Amino acid sequence: MKINKEIRQLSRKMLQASFTDGELDPGRIASLVDSLITKKPRRYVDVLKNYKRLLRLELEKRHATIETASELDGATRSEVVANLKRKYGDELATEFLVNPQLLGGMRIRVGSDVWDGTVRNRLERLQQEL
Repeated sequence: MKINKEIRQLSRKMLQASFTDGELDPGRIASLVDSLITKKPRRYVDVLKNYKRLLRLELEKRHATIETASELDGATRSEVVANLKRKYGDELATEFLVNPQLLGGMRIRVGSDVWDGTVRNRLERLQQEL
């Protein structure tokens, strides 16, 4: 799918109109999609595909996945969540996963941002350098 300027602008306008009080509004999203399907402007299917991609990216920005090698205690969890919410906003949802393959450290993913401070990552980088 080749996205031209018109498709990009229309899908961004739809994304901006999808918010109510800073939150994505499912009712508004449905009405925008229905309205676009009813009007059927030129290349509206491409507009819908790009709009879907933008919505997915927006939802990913509001979800954090924190992977650790072992279970974190409550105080550490609270501190990590507080720091992430300070950076990304209070509406950030968090998910903690235990992955023993990391060997140690922590990997945090919020949308397309990734912080990888795991022992496994450091060992892999060291191996590539040698």
